[in-house]
Amino acid sequence: MKFTLRQLKVFAAVAKCSSYTRAAEELYLSQPAVSIQVKQLEEHVGMALFEQIGKKINLTPAGKEVQHYCHAIFQQINEMEDVLEAMQGLSSGRLDIAVASTINYFAPRLLAAFNRRYPNIDLTLEVTNRETLKKRLEANEKDIFLMGLLPEKLDLHAVPFMENPLVVIAPPDHPLTQERNIPLQRLAEETFLTREAGSGTRLSTERFFHEKNITLRTGMEMSRNAAIKQAVRGGMGLAVVSIHTIELEVETGRLLILDVEDFPILRTWHIVHLRGKRLSPAAQAFYDFVLGENMQQLIGSD
Repeated sequence: MKFTLRQLKVFAAVAKCSSYTRAAEELYLSQPAVSIQVKQLEEHVGMALFEQIGKKINLTPAGKEVQHYCHAIFQQINEMEDVLEAMQGLSSGRLDIAVASTINYFAPRLLAAFNRRYPNIDLTLEVTNRETLKKRLEANEKDIFLMGLLPEKLDLHAVPFMENPLVVIAPPDHPLTQERNIPLQRLAEETFLTREAGSGTRLSTERFFHEKNITLRTGMEMSRNAAIKQAVRGGMGLAVVSIHTIELEVETGRLLILDVEDFPILRTWHIVHLRGKRLSPAAQAFYDFVLGENMQQLIGSD
């Protein structure tokens, strides 16, 4: 049985994306080229690896076995490359990072500072929501993760590196901006804009108010912090957000932080990887960099 690493790489991309089209985009190949690679692999294996039901592509039992071994093969290749990089020192290397969308407000400054110290390390950054981060973690698809609320039932090595307070924001002309120590029950009279289900900010907010036996009246659900900020500015409601996401708006007076009892909700950001994972030299350098720096000073927050 003969097959190539290229065929396995293409197969793994299709399996991950459940789509020939999206896999082609991810690999910068044409869709026919992807289909040919998968077909050739299936011919070598002697069995179909995918089955299509309607528009959905699913793995066959044989495909699931191949996917399992693909993960092991690519992990060993990455480990080999890491060992060779370690022998060369940090004169070169690569680092693949995934961060929660809230962290993206300072991640570029963090990576820029790291890049100044290690200019020869190639950096790749994915910004996504908590649910996708959880899937990436389970599959061990990235070198390092930066996130807030940690997923349950995963054996993780997670170390806090920075505080992430959650605050209530309102437009400048909202009546509550004139009040101090606003009772939590008063917020139940307002409409709140929320992040999508599974968002760490939303989960923390829901837990907080549930513990206080308060039910918030929720309005529009949005998947981006920028959209929530614009909607609050437009008078569509209040919102609970990370204080790090509203630095510019607060400085310019476009949004105000309400003085609410028991706020802010204190959360922490973590640097995370699967327990037992052997970090590459580049990943270890980034890990040490994050934990060794004064993050508040580095990102320019007050």
